[in-house]
Amino acid sequence: MPGSRDPTSSPVKTILIVEDDTVVAALLAAAIEQETPYQALFTTSSSQALEVVHERKPSLFLLDYRLPGISGLELYDQFHATRELEDVPALLVSASFPFEEACKRNILLIQKPFELDDLLQNIERLMA
Repeated sequence: MPGSRDPTSSPVKTILIVEDDTVVAALLAAAIEQETPYQALFTTSSSQALEVVHERKPSLFLLDYRLPGISGLELYDQFHATRELEDVPALLVSASFPFEEACKRNILLIQKPFELDDLLQNIERLMA
């Protein structure tokens, strides 16, 4: 059946969304879960995200650049300083970017506002 998950297959890959706007985070999580085979978790702060990754290793980080406290780039650096997370790709979403810094880290950038289809295609590309 299309969209159903085979319980004998490998565990479902998880995308960790870090977005300080709860409505946007919930919409992104719902879209990912409805349109892809992946599970989505979201947090609204970098501190929550750092707690989540100690319990569960995501397959992809979807980070807002402008987070309270530290930027999405700084959070990415903290994730990647952990050996278990150093290979997890990231997608950075924002209206304004430090392109050079993101390129140094090999982070894919999506500019707000964005089309949901574009975001989903980029997620599929990074998860492949």
